[in-house]
Amino acid sequence: MASLSGIDESLQYPVARRDESVVDDYHGVKIVDPYRWLEDPDAEEVKDFVQKQVELTDSVLKNCDVRDKLREKITKLFDSPRYDAPFKRGNKYFYFHNTGLQPQSVLYVQDSLDAKAKVLLDPNTLSDDGTAALIKVSVSEDAKYLAYALSYSGSDWATIKLMRIEDQIVEADALSWFKFSSIAWTHDSKGFFYSRYPAPKEGKDMDAGTETDSNLYHEFYYHFLGTKQSEDILCWKDPEHPKYIFSGHVTEDGQYLVMCIEENCDPVNKVYYCDLSALPEGLEGFKKRDGLLPFVKLIDGFDAQYEVIANDDTVFTFLTNKDAPKYKIIRVDLKEPNDWFEVIPEAERDVLESATAVNLNQMIVSYLSDVKYVLQIRDLKNGSLLHQLPIEIGSVNAISARREDSVVFISFTSFLIPGIVYQCNLKTETPEMKIFRETIIPGFDRSEFHVHQVFVPSKDGSTKIPMFIVSKKNIKLDGSHPCLLYGYGGFNISVTPSFSVSRTILMRHLGAVFCIANIRGGGEYGEEWHKGGALAKKQNCFDDFISASEYLISAGYTQSRKLCIEGGSNGGLLVGACINQVMHGFPILVVQRKRKSSIG
Repeated sequence: MASLSGIDESLQYPVARRDESVVDDYHGVKIVDPYRWLEDPDAEEVKDFVQKQVELTDSVLKNCDVRDKLREKITKLFDSPRYDAPFKRGNKYFYFHNTGLQPQSVLYVQDSLDAKAKVLLDPNTLSDDGTAALIKVSVSEDAKYLAYALSYSGSDWATIKLMRIEDQIVEADALSWFKFSSIAWTHDSKGFFYSRYPAPKEGKDMDAGTETDSNLYHEFYYHFLGTKQSEDILCWKDPEHPKYIFSGHVTEDGQYLVMCIEENCDPVNKVYYCDLSALPEGLEGFKKRDGLLPFVKLIDGFDAQYEVIANDDTVFTFLTNKDAPKYKIIRVDLKEPNDWFEVIPEAERDVLESATAVNLNQMIVSYLSDVKYVLQIRDLKNGSLLHQLPIEIGSVNAISARREDSVVFISFTSFLIPGIVYQCNLKTETPEMKIFRETIIPGFDRSEFHVHQVFVPSKDGSTKIPMFIVSKKNIKLDGSHPCLLYGYGGFNISVTPSFSVSRTILMRHLGAVFCIANIRGGGEYGEEWHKGGALAKKQNCFDDFISASEYLISAGYTQSRKLCIEGGSNGGLLVGACINQVMHGFPILVVQRKRKSSIG
């Protein structure tokens, strides 16, 4: 950081041409969009502008005398084995593993937890540049087949392929235009449900990964193994609502197909279901005739979010925010679809993040309490609390188990814990969290650092904004430290503690302080917190972030010229707004990630 302090502040930035002729009319209000031309990444003018930005950045970075040392340290710390939680299908276990510096994690399979694992699919071998990514995997119930979706160069578009697990033979099946979808096998392992968009018109390239047009007319299909995509059964479509997105899953008893319908990023969805056991000729019968599957519309309005946890025949248990901004668990019998009752009511303050049915009649629920995870084991039938599972301050990334499983795997991380996969046996009288696998980074000593959470008053003083502050222990609050402040504040997404090699390097070797401001617009305190920073209240996001930065300065952690702000995606909007609203108060460096150019 210090090596950049002498940068000439009169850097010559590329000129961004203004085109005042682009005007949008929003309900009679004329809005000029002078930089619309920058939205075409394939235009020569845009490529030239981006290249000049790159050259400017390089000219600054080459003067950083610690850059090579930082690269060496970061590479060394990244070169550590990492594991995802295993999951079981049939009589086999599957898990993802990265040896350290692999561009993509590798999928492994083993016959038991103690058996030797073998590589099932290594996406690093599928492209020269390491950009072939496994964005979705689904194993058939009998563990004989793997359906997997491959994406290239960061594109949202993917192609589904099929592999025989025993001999790793890739079948001829190839399903194109897969996007925003699940892959759900029927329990007979004859095929799977998936969703896709219609193929684009001939001559139009939609697979470049840079297109910005919205996709329309999602369709829900069933694919029989060994057949062409053109023979797939069209299970559902809704041409009257072209923005609808369909995703389906098959219940663990194999009887029901549940389809969720969404329209945008709001936490609301419709729920339809189809009793697969009631189809006279099964799905094969739809090969012979036209017509969609006979779905029953259980929830046919966008009034709330509904997520299936489990079912006992016709009795379904859901996680929902229906009349519960912090979520609750409810149950309904399909025979009495208007008669719902609560299993776990909404908490007063904590947000019910997830619920997973396990050990036949239990469930593991995770709460977010002041942006810290809490894990509980509860009775699936009546919601009563059975056990509290001990975890540190951090984030639960995944809970891997099905209802029949008594052994659960829990993936955990924090600011000072790179990654732990816990194994929890629910058959014991008091379930224990035993370390199954752990990411160990040579040379990293968590005892050198300190994590602190503060609650910063909002601009109007009516709301407390939580913020994590991570630094080396016993630093002096004299304003001398470089500080990196991260924020997001959108789409009901919670930013919780996680480990970062690069940020650890900043703290350990450059004396920096790293902070996360959990501003409104996210999901840290439920739907009310989300709405408090959305639409007409979006300014609250920017004000909260500015209040967090002012606190860091007033408390002596940093000073304005040493404060850096960072945001990715929606966080790029946050950073851009703060640059413009408080130009005089922010420092030499701003970082925006994902589709945003670096701005100095």
